[in-house]
Amino acid sequence: MARRIKIPATKYPVERFTLDNGLRVVLAPDRSAPVVGVAVVYDVGIRSEPEGRTGFAHLFEHLMFQGSENLEKLAHFRHVQGAGGTFNGSTHLDYTDYFETLPSGALERALFLEADRMRGPRLTEENLRNQVDVVKEEIRVNVLNRPYGGFPWLTLPPVMFDTFPNAHDGYGSFADLESATVADAAEFFERYYACGNAVLSVAGDLDVAEATEMIKRHFGDVPARPAPARPDFDEPDLTSERRESYTDRLAPLPAVASAWRVPNPIDDFTGYLPFVVLAEVLTDGDASRLVERLVLRDRTVTSLGGYLGFMGEPFEVRDPTAALLQFHLPPGGDVDKVLRTADEELERLATDGLTAAELGRVQARMATHLLRDTDAVLGRALRIAVLEEQRGEPELINDLPRLIGEVTTEQVRAAAATLTPQRRASIEVIPGGGK
Repeated sequence: MARRIKIPATKYPVERFTLDNGLRVVLAPDRSAPVVGVAVVYDVGIRSEPEGRTGFAHLFEHLMFQGSENLEKLAHFRHVQGAGGTFNGSTHLDYTDYFETLPSGALERALFLEADRMRGPRLTEENLRNQVDVVKEEIRVNVLNRPYGGFPWLTLPPVMFDTFPNAHDGYGSFADLESATVADAAEFFERYYACGNAVLSVAGDLDVAEATEMIKRHFGDVPARPAPARPDFDEPDLTSERRESYTDRLAPLPAVASAWRVPNPIDDFTGYLPFVVLAEVLTDGDASRLVERLVLRDRTVTSLGGYLGFMGEPFEVRDPTAALLQFHLPPGGDVDKVLRTADEELERLATDGLTAAELGRVQARMATHLLRDTDAVLGRALRIAVLEEQRGEPELINDLPRLIGEVTTEQVRAAAATLTPQRRASIEVIPGGGK
C-alpha cells in the first residue's frame, strides 16, 4: 500500500496588530536577505463596483498611481525605482493590492509612499481622463484585439451567474468608463479606501519593534474611517445546465470552458480544499486524468487547464466561486465530444476513485508551487495580507501546504461526483476566421 505523502508546515513568523484608526498590520520578519516586500490590500474589487460603473475598481487602481497628498504625479515611481525597488498594483474580484519590493534600508520610504496615498490620491479631471484612456487601451490590447481575449474569465461569469456583482464585465465598458466623474472617484475612495478596510503587510529583513514604530509614525495619523458593510454576493446554485457561445473574429480555433460552483472558500475551507486538489488531479501534467485522455490518447484537444476561481486564485477569493476547466481544440474539433469525454472522466473518478500514489504525486507538486510562491518576500507579503483581509488568519500561510497534503482520496472522489452536467455552465468560442 502506498503511503500518503506528508508535507510539513513552514515556520514563517507572523506578527499582527491593529492601529487606532483601524488599519490592520501583519509583519513577517526574515533576516536572511536585505530585502523587504510591502503590500497594502484594500477590501474592494470587481464585485464591489456599482452598476453603471463597470471597470471602476480597476480604473481606481490606476488613479492611485497618479500622485497623492504630498507627492506629484509619477513621484511614487521615482522614489521606489530610485531606491532600487520595483512596484505595481492589481485588481481582483474581491480586493485590490498595491506593493513594492525594495532593499530593506528603503522600508521607511515605502511606508511613507503608501501612507500618503492612503490619505488621498490626486483625483483631478486631468488624471481621470488620462487613466480612462489608459484603461481603454488595455481593454483593446488584452480583450478586443487579442484572440480569446477575456476567455473565460470575462465571458463565462455571465453564463453562470445572474446578479450584477458576479456577472458583469470587470474590465468595463467604454461607455461606463467615459462617463465616470471625479465625484464618482472621490466617493469610491471615501467608501472603500478607508483604514478600516485595508491591511498593510511587510515581509523580509525587518526588526519588528523598529518596523512597528515606523508604521505608527506614518500611518497612525491617517484619518480613521470604518470599513463599509460588505454586501452578500451569494446567489443560488445552478439546477440545470447553461451553455452559450460567441464568435471570436481573431480566434483561429475553437475553445470551450466550463465551471461548477464549489463550497464557500472562507466559511467551508475543509469542504473547499478537495476541489482545489481535484482541479490538479484532472489537469496538472501529462499524467493527469484529462491530459492523458484528451490530449495524449484521443487528441481531441491541443491544450487544457483546470483551476479554482475565475482569476485562478484559489486562496484569495470569496464565495461564490467555481471550479473551471478550459479546453482549446484542433481544427474541426468537436466541442460536444470534449465535454462528454470530460464528463466520462469525472464520472470514472467519482465511481472508481484514485490511488494514494496518484494523489500523492499531485499534492507534492501543489505543495512545491505553494512554497515557491511564498519563498520571495513579496509573495509572502501579498499572501499574508489577503489571508488577514479575508480570514483574519495570516498564519495560515504556514499551514496551506500541509492542509493540501491532508486531503484524502475519498474527499477528491466525492468532489468529482458533484461536477455533473446539470450544475455546469459552459461558454464556447467559435473561431471567426480572422474576419
